[in-house]
Amino acid sequence: MFQFKWLWQNLEGDRARYILGLCLSVIGCSLTIVNPYLGQRVVDTFLTGDNAMHNLTDQRGLLIGLCLAMVGFSLLRTGLAYVTAMQYEISSQNMLYRVRVYLYNKIQEQDMAYYDRNRTGDLMTKMTGDLDMVRHSMAWIIKTIIESLTIFAAAVVYFFTIDAELTLWLLVLSPPIFVVAYLFAKRVRPMYIDLRERLSQLNTTTQENISGNRVVKAFAREEFEMQKFNEKNINYSTANKKAALVWLDYFPYLETFAQGFNVILMLVGGFLVMDGRLTFGEFSAFSALVWGLSNPMRNIGIIINDLQRFSASLNKIIEVYYAHPGIVNNHSAGNKRRYEGKIEFDHVSFQYGQSTVLDDLSFTIQPGETVAIMGATGAGKTTLVNLIPRFYDATKGRVLVDGMDVRKLELDELRGNIGVATQDVLLFSDTVDGNITYGDPELSEEQSVHYAELAAAHDFIVRMPEGYDTIVGERGVGLSGGQKQRIALARALAVRRPILILDDTTSAVDLETEEHIQQSLRGLEYPCTKIIIAQRVSTTAEADRILILENGRLIEEGTHAELLAKRGYYYEVFKLQNEGIGRGVSEHGTK
Repeated sequence: MFQFKWLWQNLEGDRARYILGLCLSVIGCSLTIVNPYLGQRVVDTFLTGDNAMHNLTDQRGLLIGLCLAMVGFSLLRTGLAYVTAMQYEISSQNMLYRVRVYLYNKIQEQDMAYYDRNRTGDLMTKMTGDLDMVRHSMAWIIKTIIESLTIFAAAVVYFFTIDAELTLWLLVLSPPIFVVAYLFAKRVRPMYIDLRERLSQLNTTTQENISGNRVVKAFAREEFEMQKFNEKNINYSTANKKAALVWLDYFPYLETFAQGFNVILMLVGGFLVMDGRLTFGEFSAFSALVWGLSNPMRNIGIIINDLQRFSASLNKIIEVYYAHPGIVNNHSAGNKRRYEGKIEFDHVSFQYGQSTVLDDLSFTIQPGETVAIMGATGAGKTTLVNLIPRFYDATKGRVLVDGMDVRKLELDELRGNIGVATQDVLLFSDTVDGNITYGDPELSEEQSVHYAELAAAHDFIVRMPEGYDTIVGERGVGLSGGQKQRIALARALAVRRPILILDDTTSAVDLETEEHIQQSLRGLEYPCTKIIIAQRVSTTAEADRILILENGRLIEEGTHAELLAKRGYYYEVFKLQNEGIGRGVSEHGTK
């Protein structure tokens, strides 16, 4: 019942149209008894009655009228069926549009932990196949159920008005049909839940393979990926066939019972006709409308099949629909203030599940200060900077910006004061200019070029086929890792935020380009607190302060010269990176 309540809730705005469709279904299907009744009149009055020959001569107008009425009611039912189908389609399509928009917005509002738990392919399946299954259910399954019930009820009522005994004989077959249908539904339901999960796995494998096609080709793993896809495809195909073939176990019983209506009609009806209790016209009415009993019974299997698919899909949609993020963005209206850029970590710890990533970190970054963060892979560097814009919340302690706990700040305002460029660059399928101005679409062309120059991206952009109007991204022209990083850096600089987070954004560029970028960062025309995650000493050397992380703990802190004097982790990295290199960084921080 909850599922249908959910559907009713999301039909808001189209409820009247959908109810109209339901009413027209009932009216149109109720009219199915009219033609059998008119046929009964024709047979008894003009074909088999005692005065049939006389009536053919004297009441020819009645015969023509009855025939025209049959044609008219057939046309009327056809017109009603068309109008009815339109009401279902329009209302279900409108509901599909609204729910898809709501789900997309809902997914956008989720925190990073939600994306950690949910696979991209699974979310794509929910937004496409599952939603379309729900629309199909609204437009066809419910319609079929209503029409089958109406036709069955109308036929039974009409049959009772003709002969109750024959009607009861026909209804004897109904209980065993419902028992078979119940057993079928009980057996097939878990199969469709499993089938839905296998489809999700198939879509996830496909999505990962397409998005990671460069890695696949780089390692010549096409054959492996084909085998992996084929395995998922076989699993899905096997589950699909298994669920579909279950119907064949029950189909013979349902079809036999459905055909049994005709057998009972022939035997019992024929006996009643010979006994004189039933006229030929009444028997013809039974014959013309017996499908109203048998067809709904035949449809039970198809309806149950689709209902189980519908249930499995709707449950997945509802998971997204009612998902609540742990970090909520209220999108409060009003002017957003610009921060000074002071950042403080107050005894901050963070855990992924049972694994401690950050352990009791405390430090302060003053407005306008440039702080570099170094450490081995897995030390917690990226996790640390992810806590500042509240991609995650600290497990213990506080992260403060301008003296305020980030958990008490409005998310749009907080993130509107932070520019971010990550090592794992995503460029949208848009022009170069569109990617650079993504955070500020009102940015002028001159400003876009300016920030591309600061990020050392302008020179290679103007050499591209259409310059700043060249389409890049997933389906665009191929870019190197360093070129993507520089466009992402230009995008982060272009929003002119008071806090700038750069997560290893120069790892794929050469030393000359890196030096240009460092000079640009030092000479920004707007006040900016910069946090730079880097592995190169050449990047960190001129920072105001350097933080060294190890296993989530702060083990060293100081300037380039101070850390070299400590002869610790930083000194060892410095030696490794400068040995055998003619052009390096001196112990005083100059190149």
